[in-house]
Amino acid sequence: MLQMSNKAAVLYGIGDLRIEDRPVPLPGPRQVLVEVASVGICGSDVHYYEHGRIGDFVVNAPMVLGHEASGVVVGRGDLARRHELGQRVALEPGVPCGSCRECRTGHYNLCRDVVFFATPPVDGALARYVTIHEDFAFALPDHVSDDAGALCEPLSVGLWACRKAGITVGARVAIAGAGPIGASVTLVALAAGATEVIVSDPVPARRVRLTKIGATSVVDTSSSSLVEQAVDADVFVDCSGSPAAILDGIRCVRPAGVAVLVGMCPSSEVPLPISAVQSREICVTGTFRYANTYPEAIALISSGAIDVEGLVDARFSLESSEEALTAAHRDPSILKPLVRVASS
Repeated sequence: MLQMSNKAAVLYGIGDLRIEDRPVPLPGPRQVLVEVASVGICGSDVHYYEHGRIGDFVVNAPMVLGHEASGVVVGRGDLARRHELGQRVALEPGVPCGSCRECRTGHYNLCRDVVFFATPPVDGALARYVTIHEDFAFALPDHVSDDAGALCEPLSVGLWACRKAGITVGARVAIAGAGPIGASVTLVALAAGATEVIVSDPVPARRVRLTKIGATSVVDTSSSSLVEQAVDADVFVDCSGSPAAILDGIRCVRPAGVAVLVGMCPSSEVPLPISAVQSREICVTGTFRYANTYPEAIALISSGAIDVEGLVDARFSLESSEEALTAAHRDPSILKPLVRVASS
């Protein structure tokens, strides 16, 4: 039976998060109503909480946070047929328009009119109930947990980065940034057959965590660099957003290699080592979210090829969402905080 209220974690301003009751949303014709089970805390959620904005996206009105979510279908619109009531699902948080050039050519992650959870002014998933288009709710096998379902989102970021990089069996991969996305890229690269994964990060606890999940070596960027360590990589993936790390990583890519930029830089312009890019014919590309990754993410988790639950080291109730948002600052060793809404 549906509860009468829709408890949610709402950001009113910098450092001002409130737990409040909101009306239960009504699903549109092709939408499903989902009772949320688990929500992962992303760096973007933390950034909105601490700064009230990310680039041009500014929180000008109260907004529900959270976009890494799983749950169970408890209601359907008149035309929704994809899922039966009671189906557990992982939610892909961005619903594109479906009619623009980008959508029609398969690049729906670049749709300018995408409606994406917890991106101003769109409310997110740190709530008891949310609605979403049925095509962006993906059925979860019974043996895949709610927590793992929520982490299909950061895993999708890693999948998309590795697809853009073209990582194959035997690849040597260098990654800058040992946060959740760096961890996701590491897991996918290893599953794709990479034989070496070198991760650089200045935080000791993060380097230890990445070693435990399979990184073959780590580099302490507070005292050295990939270039100084003579790393010769087929692929470099930046998950740090650090201009210095980007320069370092591109310089260690072999001729005809690939550099993929995933991390969001604080500045819109970063100098590139053009001579190295030209003389080595290095392909430099960016990523923005992902497209058509959720079925693969679920399959990798379901088969046991990737263990995303191993990334979670702190779980909180919905009422403790503020603690979840500040967890990594209190303890830098925490890689992925997660909020369990269903048990709140």
